[in-house]
Amino acid sequence: MSKGNTTPSEPQLNDLETHLAEALKRVAPRRDFVHRLRQRMRFPPPEEIATRLQDWRRLFIVFGGVIAGLMVIITIARALFHLFGRKQVG
Repeated sequence: MSKGNTTPSEPQLNDLETHLAEALKRVAPRRDFVHRLRQRMRFPPPEEIATRLQDWRRLFIVFGGVIAGLMVIITIARALFHLFGRKQVG
């Protein structure tokens, strides 16, 4: 690669990929590590997810909270723009 040219040529890329493939060998994790990780990750069964979505009161409260939070952020942003964003005419 020359100083002016920052794009490597095709043979250089192939050499680099070959070198990385030799240097970075795939490592299999230990079985006990995988077992502990699977125990810590808890995915609820599809039936539980469905019952949570059918709980419309909770869903309504969550959506209402998100919309209210967005409205507060927009109001604060508009107030700050009003206070500091205007150029003083005078």
